[in-house]
Amino acid sequence: MKFRITLFWGYLALCHVAAGQSIISKEDFEFLQNLTSAVLDSSRIMPRQSLPSPFGRNNTGGTLIRPGGRSTYPAFWIRDYAMSLETGMVTPQEQKHMLLLTASTQCDQTWITQNGSMVPFGAVADHIRVDDSRPIYFPGTYDYEAQGTKEYGMMPPYCDQFYFIQMAYYYLQSNPDIGLFRKKINNIPLISRLENAFQVPPSHADNQIVYTTAAFRGVDFGFRDAIEITGDLCYASILKYIAAEQLAVIFRKMNEKSKADYYQKVAASIKQAIPRIFFNANGMLRASTGKSAQPDVWATALAVYAGVLEGDNLTRACKYLSSAYKAGTLAYKGSIRHILTNEDFDSTTAWESALVKKNSYQNGAYWGTPTGWVAYAIGKADPASAVKLVHEYIGELRENDFRKGAPFSSPVECFSPSGSQGPVYLTTVSCPYSVFKKHLVSSKK
Repeated sequence: MKFRITLFWGYLALCHVAAGQSIISKEDFEFLQNLTSAVLDSSRIMPRQSLPSPFGRNNTGGTLIRPGGRSTYPAFWIRDYAMSLETGMVTPQEQKHMLLLTASTQCDQTWITQNGSMVPFGAVADHIRVDDSRPIYFPGTYDYEAQGTKEYGMMPPYCDQFYFIQMAYYYLQSNPDIGLFRKKINNIPLISRLENAFQVPPSHADNQIVYTTAAFRGVDFGFRDAIEITGDLCYASILKYIAAEQLAVIFRKMNEKSKADYYQKVAASIKQAIPRIFFNANGMLRASTGKSAQPDVWATALAVYAGVLEGDNLTRACKYLSSAYKAGTLAYKGSIRHILTNEDFDSTTAWESALVKKNSYQNGAYWGTPTGWVAYAIGKADPASAVKLVHEYIGELRENDFRKGAPFSSPVECFSPSGSQGPVYLTTVSCPYSVFKKHLVSSKK
């Protein structure tokens, strides 16, 4: 009977895609939409709302959105919030408050932490405390004085600068308040703050690719801040490409054509350089050119979704991800690994250098955050497999839906066959929902 059901599901999947419809059914999409809304609502920290001791009340004067509900990360994280804006579920008023809070905590004077790390001019916080609005620029702590230990980099993570720009871009999409971009925050116009942030991550002058060194390392992306990655950085460069495209849009809205043209050229340069520098023989983008220079599932899938890969490169990447899914090296219950199981660095670790043990957290656990990008990529090569992946992803969420009560915790941050962590985690549903929402709309045109 199980075999017959599987065949029937496969037949439905093929018919579904052949009809030009979405890779997710209407019923599953509505379930995910409602679940995402519920998680987002549970992630909101209302003004004066108290968090568990010792994190205090939300004294920022407006609503904040943390990375999830229950006991998940009791602060305002820039990247998790920004990654959830494509859902369209955050009000313009909420967006404006969090955008201005982030701008007000941007570093306006380069300084060095007591642990020897540097916070450069223009740097954006990794997370912001809710009680006193103090910016914590580095992962691993809530302590302003103790931040910046070497294991998390000698500079703040590179991604948050680009996600700050994304916050501004989505605010403009929801509210044509172009005057806000000329508003001064601590005597610096918001638009200048966005440009200052864009320049923070070290980049090559000839191609604008982001890079780091072992001696003065910065984390490329906060969803692997426990991993040491050096050299030219693929994921951070994709984020820079997206941010450049978004700045071009903002400057066009401001009627500043020369600025818009400049950022469009930066985006074009990055788009041209990424496959040349990072593409491997199998059709995957490597994470870097230095340490942990391994085929990167997340970067490859995001590059497909963001339109960085085209032509033969696009075809090869999508086919390879599809074959990996069918081989069982990519996904587990619809969630995605950073590295394919057959491309681990060795028998002891997935990434070459990690602070956590193999098959846990960022070093080999499975995450729902990139499932939408991966399904989108796989769908270009093998639509039936994309439908099956999404069905598995939704199935896990239905089974462990946190709305059933305390024993249930999905969406979780990540999991493996041995357990899970991070209950009621926002980007696990907000990022896939955003992809499926966009795909569902385009399939109806």
